[in-house]
Amino acid sequence: MNGRIREKLEDCPVIAAVKDEDGLKECLKTDCGIVFILYGDIMNIAEIVEQVKAAGKLAMVHMDLIAGLGSKEVSVDFISKSTRADGIISTKPTLIRRARELKLYTVMRFFVIDSMAIENIYRQCEQARPDCIEILPGLMPKVIKRIVRAVREPVIAGGLITDKEDVMSALNAGAVSISTTNRELWYA
Repeated sequence: MNGRIREKLEDCPVIAAVKDEDGLKECLKTDCGIVFILYGDIMNIAEIVEQVKAAGKLAMVHMDLIAGLGSKEVSVDFISKSTRADGIISTKPTLIRRARELKLYTVMRFFVIDSMAIENIYRQCEQARPDCIEILPGLMPKVIKRIVRAVREPVIAGGLITDKEDVMSALNAGAVSISTTNRELWYA
């Protein structure tokens, strides 16, 4: 599955990350082909995903941010069976592994705060085997280069990306895409 998600990411260098209804409505007007859904609850996530899918976009649900979902594998089963989500985002290896079993795209999110966090990326990628990884914050070209060289998964840079220069810096460092809640960049 990694090849298909890589193609989609390369076609969509800017991923719309939505954190509320206004952001969702706005991203549906853009050319962004992938949407990271960073809000919702078990009562409305299917409706949110459906809006993204109806616009012809890839819907990726951030499992850790959906109210009412736990960190158990059954939460992934729920997303798979109750929505038409294309994939999930999570910091939890068990959820990533379960999503892969269910043939969902997987993005494993990492917060890069020190060298121990970088070592953790290598170890967890070997164990969980996500389709791609997202590193936050995405403003560290040297770190992005280091991670891109060390892992086989495509790297998405996210967090604190505020302008086109940040986008270009992350892409030039080897990130395949960037994710951002900054609506201006969805149109860049």
